[in-house]
Amino acid sequence: MERTTPSGLSPRKKPRQARAAVTVDAIFEACIQLLISDGLDRLTTTRVAERAGVSVGTMYQYFPHKHALIYALNERYLEALAARVEARCAALEGAPIGDMVEALIDTYWQAKMERMDATLALYQSMAGLNNEALIAAFVARVDTATSAMFDSAGDPSIADIQSVNLTLVTVIFGAVRHVFERRLSREEAEPIRRQLVLMCRTYLASVTREADIGTTDCFPAR
Repeated sequence: MERTTPSGLSPRKKPRQARAAVTVDAIFEACIQLLISDGLDRLTTTRVAERAGVSVGTMYQYFPHKHALIYALNERYLEALAARVEARCAALEGAPIGDMVEALIDTYWQAKMERMDATLALYQSMAGLNNEALIAAFVARVDTATSAMFDSAGDPSIADIQSVNLTLVTVIFGAVRHVFERRLSREEAEPIRRQLVLMCRTYLASVTREADIGTTDCFPAR
């Protein structure tokens, strides 16, 4: 993602070799595990290093303090999530628009639900950090991918693709986050997913129907 990391949150260095990448992966996984088990307040770089099986010195080669670690962890998570959405949107270009929105919901939903405890921990970990640039970069990638997908629909087109796309992404992402804020179980959340699909499909059917009516009005029968 192209963005400027806030002052004080930049990593000291990034892994360049395979062994270094494995080390950083272990650090990230240890960080997630400790966030889940003990929360952000009890997280320290020393405890993360111990859980990851690396020295504190090795930890400090990459991350100067725990906030830089948390920022980098969320950055990696959002980059992976954006790439996942981009790939799914690209694969669906030209499909019926209702199928597009259902696949978008399922892709985002599955990504968030695979490790629900980790997702909740990551949401909570960013409280108090300057994450505006990080979120903006993620949103820009998703908006580009979803807009291109919806614009390629094989069925009736959408007149105001920007507004419709923003509405859909806001509703989908907001609904998923609310599931975690309410601490719903996977079973409790599943009916919400089904209703979300129904709601978004119905909304798209409405806006495409309005677009068809508008086109018809422009060219009245003689």
